[in-house]
Amino acid sequence: MENGTFCRVYDLLLDELGPQYWWPADTAFEVVIGALLTQQTKWTNVEKAIIGLKGNNLLEVQALADADIELLEELVKCCGFYRQKASRLKEIATFFAQQGIENVFSMPVEELRKIMLSLKGIGNETADSIVLYAANKPKFVIDAYTTRMMKCIGIQGNYMQLQRMFEAELPEDIEIYKEYHALIVEYSKVYCGRNRCDECILKELNENGH
Repeated sequence: MENGTFCRVYDLLLDELGPQYWWPADTAFEVVIGALLTQQTKWTNVEKAIIGLKGNNLLEVQALADADIELLEELVKCCGFYRQKASRLKEIATFFAQQGIENVFSMPVEELRKIMLSLKGIGNETADSIVLYAANKPKFVIDAYTTRMMKCIGIQGNYMQLQRMFEAELPEDIEIYKEYHALIVEYSKVYCGRNRCDECILKELNENGH
């Protein structure tokens, strides 16, 4: 891997797409809800569910913790795995209600990440999305788009390996981490998801091509 590759990818994507200004949410807790609901579904479905939750005043920690599970299931049905997701929403809301969301999000980044991973249904990507976008702490999010894009330019590794590579090269800047992840997702939807490899602006970064 050439020194500076990750920075070069960021510059190319930013020049191509411009700033993305993620995450679309009114509160940190709404980000948490979105991070859980977006697992294995499209963001458009998450938006529908969030509108429904908001309409029932369920975007507050205590209200969601106390919510009727059948109502929750109905509201998140559009996101798939709705029983599982409704249950996990109640569980994480109960956790935050007991611990205090401000108290949890004030923890050091690695401690916060470890606690998020200890909750049912939260893996690396969801935990890091919560750490970065809800708690505003520096932890780079790796998703399937990132893994595929990196592989195309000759960089491979598992979740933690790729995360360490990004964090080692990039400045520890929360806004850059947010913007970079958003750029990867949006670019991948347009090019990688439609197999438009011949048009890819990152081809020059890999001597072997795609």
